[in-house]
Amino acid sequence: MAEAAVDRSSKSGLGPAGKPFSTFERLVAWRYLRARRKEAFISVIAGFSFVGIMLGVATLIIVMAVMNGFRTELVSRILGINGHMIVQPVDGPFTDYPVLSGKLAAVPGIKMALPLVEGQVLASAQAGGSTGALVRGARAEDLTKLKTISDNIKSGDMVGYASGEGVLIGTRMADQLGLRVGDLITLTSPEGDITPMGVNPRIKSYKISGLFEIGMSEYDSSIIFMPLEEAQLFFNAEGLVQSIELFVDNPDDIDNLRPKVEEAAGRQIAITDWRQRNQTFFSALQVERNVMFMILTLIVLVAALNIISGLIMLVKDKGSDIAILRTMGASAGAIMRIFFMTGAAIGIVGTIAGVLLGVLVCVNIESIRQFFSWISGTVLFNPQVYFLSQLPAEMDLSETISIVIMALTLSFIATIFPAWRASRLDPVQALRYE
Repeated sequence: MAEAAVDRSSKSGLGPAGKPFSTFERLVAWRYLRARRKEAFISVIAGFSFVGIMLGVATLIIVMAVMNGFRTELVSRILGINGHMIVQPVDGPFTDYPVLSGKLAAVPGIKMALPLVEGQVLASAQAGGSTGALVRGARAEDLTKLKTISDNIKSGDMVGYASGEGVLIGTRMADQLGLRVGDLITLTSPEGDITPMGVNPRIKSYKISGLFEIGMSEYDSSIIFMPLEEAQLFFNAEGLVQSIELFVDNPDDIDNLRPKVEEAAGRQIAITDWRQRNQTFFSALQVERNVMFMILTLIVLVAALNIISGLIMLVKDKGSDIAILRTMGASAGAIMRIFFMTGAAIGIVGTIAGVLLGVLVCVNIESIRQFFSWISGTVLFNPQVYFLSQLPAEMDLSETISIVIMALTLSFIATIFPAWRASRLDPVQALRYE
């Protein structure tokens, strides 16, 4: 075989002593990749190495894309319903909230100021069933601007809400309590009327004017929007609000907006931003993401180790070929480059195949989830557990490039030692053993 390769390379004008990575070296390396019958075992090892690298790269891309999509979706939904900055009073309640919210909304970079009254209640249906809920009292005109809610009304409308006679609840809460638009929902608050016998819980029923679904099960199952004036009456907060939530153009520009908001308020206020309120949650996501990347990298590392074992066996099997090439003038460097290209080709092709497989799965991730859910008859990625109603995937170009570089680097490193061993093989000893 080696003599045939030399003959073909000689016809092309290139001999064993040609330039690095010459046609001759590539010919021999390509020939070693095509296993003959007696080299079937080596071919199997090379195949496993290829599949291992392909699956490792694809798994890394898919998992990191899903985690990126998961974080992006959570951030968009959390910040879509909660303010980026929460302004709370220090020197007394916000009794002048209409004027104050107007001043804050006029600050450059702030899209909307949302005065709120909040309180925990027990929500129950007349037919039975109850659940804990968070009531958020907001003005109808403000809730209309909050597109996360107003654009996701799945049933009913905001007419009853705007008139002050209805409330909005999430679709999952409605399903849990068996409620529909037009039904009554009973709310019980421990902060009720003060009597000589103590504080009596306040119980009142409201008509459901609409059902919203923002796609995050925690919110769809626990939040009730109530007209601001009605919420003030229900929670004994007539004429005041507990906080004003600010929605900004750029959530990452919070620090620059703080002094402007404090100046516009003209009074002592406490400001909490979205990063502080969700610091533990997003820090846990980041740690999980980094650890997952390190763990899945081991898959690629194991595949690279298979390249080492396969090449070592190939070097041992091709001892006579190496001896013939050396006696015909091939340098030690040429032998090393031949086996380096043989192993590197497995890593390169496996990485490319892994990227293609990973991209294909990420593009069709939701369809794949639904298919396996149909096959297994179970709900994969249950929204009640994972918060989101769909499996998200968001590929990051720089992250994908990093995965490709990492896989190629491990593959190239894995080929160095076997290739070096091949270049150090003594031709006399190799022919003697043959």
